[in-house]
Amino acid sequence: MRAPVLLHELVSVAAERMPDHPALRLGDELLSYAELAAQIAACAGGLQAAGIRRGDRVAVYLPKTIEGVVAMFAAAAAGAVFVPVNPVLKPRQVGHILSDSGARALVTSASRWQALAAASLPCPDLSLVVLQEDQVPADAGPVARLMSWPELLAPAGGASRRTIIDTDMTAILYTSGSTGLPKGVVLSHRNMVAGAASVASYIDNTPDDRILAVLPLSFDAGVSQLTTGFWAGAQVVLLDFFLPRDAVRVAAASGITGITGVPPLWNQLASVDWPDEVRQSLRYFATTGGVMRKPLLDKLRALFPRARPYLMYGLTEAFRSTYLPPEEVDRRPDSIGKAIPNAEIVVMRDDGTPCDPDEPGELVHRGALVSLGYWQAPDLTAQRFRPLDDRLSPGGRPEMAVWSGDTVVMDSDGYLYFRGRRDEMIKTSGYRVSPNEIEDVVMATGLVTEVVAIGVDDERLGQAVMLAAVPANEQVTSDALLACCREQLANYMVPRAVVFKASLPRNPNGKFDRTALRDELADC
Repeated sequence: MRAPVLLHELVSVAAERMPDHPALRLGDELLSYAELAAQIAACAGGLQAAGIRRGDRVAVYLPKTIEGVVAMFAAAAAGAVFVPVNPVLKPRQVGHILSDSGARALVTSASRWQALAAASLPCPDLSLVVLQEDQVPADAGPVARLMSWPELLAPAGGASRRTIIDTDMTAILYTSGSTGLPKGVVLSHRNMVAGAASVASYIDNTPDDRILAVLPLSFDAGVSQLTTGFWAGAQVVLLDFFLPRDAVRVAAASGITGITGVPPLWNQLASVDWPDEVRQSLRYFATTGGVMRKPLLDKLRALFPRARPYLMYGLTEAFRSTYLPPEEVDRRPDSIGKAIPNAEIVVMRDDGTPCDPDEPGELVHRGALVSLGYWQAPDLTAQRFRPLDDRLSPGGRPEMAVWSGDTVVMDSDGYLYFRGRRDEMIKTSGYRVSPNEIEDVVMATGLVTEVVAIGVDDERLGQAVMLAAVPANEQVTSDALLACCREQLANYMVPRAVVFKASLPRNPNGKFDRTALRDELADC
């Protein structure tokens, strides 16, 4: 049986191997691999018939739906580039992505399109809007061409053959930076297929798995739930949930075997009771998008005693970089592990030379998963995508690696430990301080359920450390928390003040919004 080379072949190859096997579920709707492959082919043909050419951008602005998944893979099959847009974004943010990507087509719902049209956002390249409804409302708003989802899938014959190779771009994922508007990371077919194969291999995904897709499909780890599942021929269960109990209900009904989330999401899921059927069926749980604190990890391991924990680190620019094997969790619970299969991770000094064991440096990722760079941002691409020296990049043409901006150390056994993002590092009293180190100590007190450490400008110190935290109960005081910090931290690391909040702000991918907190705490 042939192996997938292009993104959409993850589905078509699985359909050849197991046409009747369940592929994608949303509520009561379930598509087999043959049915999903047929819808993708029909949608690809419809996009081509509507004038979408090779390399055109097709934006998808929907919650998790069957139509959204089909549109993403169909764009790849048509030789186009899909641009998933987080459904929680507001019209102004969506307008930036549509305009910046030069989207020619948009797949969305009537209500979302009406909201975008009402905002009168400049999207000069947009010529086709496809609404997921069966019929186009009369007042759906102005655009060159407006179609319903059934109309798009109506042309017979599927997609015509176009030359597509694995190094062609197939997706642009927009990611938040520490400042400025979101930037687009350009991914090739090769990036996404290699990533799917790598992750599926170390998590041991099989056709028997039923993966609960709870992360946004605009997030690299959210897309990964689809690609790794389809690589293995597993069933992917889509879920947009508003309350943790929604995830519990769907997991129990579907016999879920795997869940991947970010630490704030796992905090929510760990706060509710899970029925025995899920505790028995869950084969693994995984985390990405931030360091999982040991108290939360311990809670999840007690909650799911049969599940293997996978602690992962990744960045959109390289999809996924490291994972900690479950058998190492007890010995190295604070490690982000080693390089995933088919990737190499090195730790580099500022002068571009490799660090010694236990010496802090920048994590640099090389291999098939390194993306093509930032969309229409050559200067920014040149900053983050650079060749390694000849010892690590042999041959005549320099190989591009991605310089993560994250500070890590590698021990003598080759295991990596995250120390913080360089743009989040706090410079106080002449020291560079990782906010994660402070946060670990604060979480260990048991006095808070969530915490973020931020550096704010201070004439005397350079930066002063501030905490934003959610107290564990009404009796917790800032004085008590700061007293614990003084006991556990060096003087220069002790926070100047604590701001208690009912909840901490998060960005659309579910990570703590450190930029918003920094602005809020600057005046405290």
